[in-house]
Amino acid sequence: MMWLFLLLFVMAPLIELYFLIQVGSVIGALPTILLSILTAVIGGYLVRMQGLAVLMRVRSTMDRGETPALELLDGAVLLLCGFALMLPGFITDTVGFALLVPALRQALIRRYVRTVPVESEMILRQQEARRRTIEGDWRRDD
Repeated sequence: MMWLFLLLFVMAPLIELYFLIQVGSVIGALPTILLSILTAVIGGYLVRMQGLAVLMRVRSTMDRGETPALELLDGAVLLLCGFALMLPGFITDTVGFALLVPALRQALIRRYVRTVPVESEMILRQQEARRRTIEGDWRRDD
């Protein structure tokens, strides 16, 4: 687990910085900065539009009386996508724009749902606790 954090918080920014320097040496510093800002603006707009669509799906699912679990996961992935697009760098922008593709995002969510176990034991315990609860009125006779 420690290696994952090391990779995420140390290596990823260094790799991003390397690519920014390489692109800057080819097209110049100002165009590199403008390109980074442009991808953040376009990505923010696209995330906002797709986020509103997810919000409408959540609302319609709740109106049908269903739990919007998959829609909420879709919103969480869009949140990560927006975060990746706001970070300066071309690798995070590539990941962010890739996650904006709905088919890829849905495939990622389906894989996550298949691999993460559901906390069914906790649900069973809560149901069992409700079965043991006896409701009624009482009064004290002195």
